[in-house]
Amino acid sequence: MDDKLNITYLTLDGHVDLYKYRYLYFVIMFTAYILIICSNSTVVYLIWIHQNLHEPMYIFIAALLINSLLFSTVIYPKLLIDFLSEKQIISYSACLFQYFMFYSLGGSEFLLLAAMSFDRYVSICKPLQYPAIMRKTTVSIFLMLAWLIPACQVAVSVVLSSNRKICNITLKGIFCNNTVYKLQCVVSREQTIRDMLIVLNVALLPVLFILFSYIRIFIISYRSSREVRRKAAQTCLPHLLVLINFSCLTAYDVIIVRLESDLPKTVRLIMTLQIVMYHPLFNPIMYGLKMKEISKHLKKLLCSTKMM
Repeated sequence: MDDKLNITYLTLDGHVDLYKYRYLYFVIMFTAYILIICSNSTVVYLIWIHQNLHEPMYIFIAALLINSLLFSTVIYPKLLIDFLSEKQIISYSACLFQYFMFYSLGGSEFLLLAAMSFDRYVSICKPLQYPAIMRKTTVSIFLMLAWLIPACQVAVSVVLSSNRKICNITLKGIFCNNTVYKLQCVVSREQTIRDMLIVLNVALLPVLFILFSYIRIFIISYRSSREVRRKAAQTCLPHLLVLINFSCLTAYDVIIVRLESDLPKTVRLIMTLQIVMYHPLFNPIMYGLKMKEISKHLKKLLCSTKMM
């Protein structure tokens, strides 16, 4: 590389034995990407075409799955190209864009889950007020805020980072996450505080709100009839499992990677792949199989496909 290329382009150094296993990596990740597209799109399609699924809960589920599709599309095409390339490089500007999309969509995930928990709280704890509270306008505002709030906050961090001098061109990862900070010559205290506030706003506060909402739901449903308890368990359990899964993966990315733990390179690669593989596949499975109405339409779709 010449000096200009060294300044403009970064080397992605998180791969393990890529020259030996490049085609295996490619097949596994390509298969995972196809499964992510098909599974998420199928559930979104079912929600779109069936009138009885045009309710706030299912609209939020569709938004969550669309978010997973966007999240995967930010990572997978570049990852697949790198597996087959001689050099795994990315421009600094493209790296910052990937960083922006990765964390803004990750923040949207938490806010969408928070909106879903509020919807379940109103539905179970205040059923008579549900139509008045969860109107189409309310749902639209929640969706808009879930995508705009993280995007605006992460955009500020990206713009400020783009003006900082970098002293390292080797990124210890397979895509651009918060390891981009390790490229900068100096990470200021203000930058660290700003990023902590972003994590607080788009992750910690939504998680606390979700936990508060579900605690209230479980307290009220415990005091109610068996039918109310059944409804609470049927609709809330998938959301909680998705929240726990995504929170654990986010904790790894934000805490472990940021602190540059002395984990072996292979372990870091496996954990990083789980972030981009496991969660986008987990969502449609949970909502497609565990949500009764979606599962019913999914079975009909599969049966009609077999008969063709």
